[in-house]
Amino acid sequence: MPLQNISKILQHWYHENKRELPWRDIADPYRIWISEIILQQTRVVQGMSYYLRFVERFPDVISLAKADEDEVLKYWQGLGYYSRARNLHKTAQIIAKTYNGIFPKNHSDILQLKGIGEYTAAAISSFAYNQPYAVVDGNVFRVLSRIYGIETPIDSNVGKKKFTLLAQTILDKKEPANHNQAIMEFGALQCVPAQPICDACPLKAICKAFSLNLVDKLPIKATKTKVRERFFNYFYIEFENKIFIQKRTEKDIWQNLYELPLLESEITFEATEIADNEIFKNIKELEISSSTPTFKHILSHQRIFARFFTVRISNKNEFLNHLLEIKKEELDNFAVSRLTSLFLEKNR
Repeated sequence: MPLQNISKILQHWYHENKRELPWRDIADPYRIWISEIILQQTRVVQGMSYYLRFVERFPDVISLAKADEDEVLKYWQGLGYYSRARNLHKTAQIIAKTYNGIFPKNHSDILQLKGIGEYTAAAISSFAYNQPYAVVDGNVFRVLSRIYGIETPIDSNVGKKKFTLLAQTILDKKEPANHNQAIMEFGALQCVPAQPICDACPLKAICKAFSLNLVDKLPIKATKTKVRERFFNYFYIEFENKIFIQKRTEKDIWQNLYELPLLESEITFEATEIADNEIFKNIKELEISSSTPTFKHILSHQRIFARFFTVRISNKNEFLNHLLEIKKEELDNFAVSRLTSLFLEKNR
């Protein structure tokens, strides 16, 4: 089958099956950018409400650039991978300063922006400006590897170059936006990772993976992600109707988000160990009113085991004087991790 016919088939399928999404069929590079960043690590169903809230509060580059980072993180709360939000904010400030608030149109300029890689630059260039740059994301890797029976690992340098060249080769240069939307949607709805709908696939006749019974084996990854285990002990410390929080300023997960006082350890604490801890040194009266079972929180490269202890105290010590002391009801004004949010939802 000629390469251009594959694109025509995908675009016809897309016209018949595409989902109606608020960032589709628009030419606003800012909103396309926001949607692409949200969807990098987030499913469409979850990302939809975040996108709508985010663009309502920050409808353009200037409004995002002028906002405080804490507020941007608060609107991102629950999406995870918070470096995405920090990069959005920094990039908006760069666009405001360097491009007078107008999103750049040149592909190479877009690619230079913080937090924007080859995929996102291609998406913005094609969707906003209909420029002929092929997108290559997880869906595209999967579709191409199966159609062409490619067993080169997608996470290898050779594989990335091979798939990028192939994606660019089959791209409809006259309709790059429709083509890119079509092949990604096809991977998201039809050629899915597990149990793809092969019997009703319009490309079944030419799909090498289908003919060779390799569908469940493609695409191939060469390496497995190493997962680090960490143990967190959080303290919800009550003092005269106030609590204590701190900001994570180190280059680590949840950077610049707020959290309850935390001790990381080799294993999660038991309630009987708390009174002897440095956090509570010189506290005259200490009452552990409750403690949670261990939360298991899975991140891409880390597995967090956390316990939350609710503690009432009668006086402050030097450690607590270095924390931010707020009223309980004020906690909703601060961006926290999903892990902390889960605790607060169930225990406040």
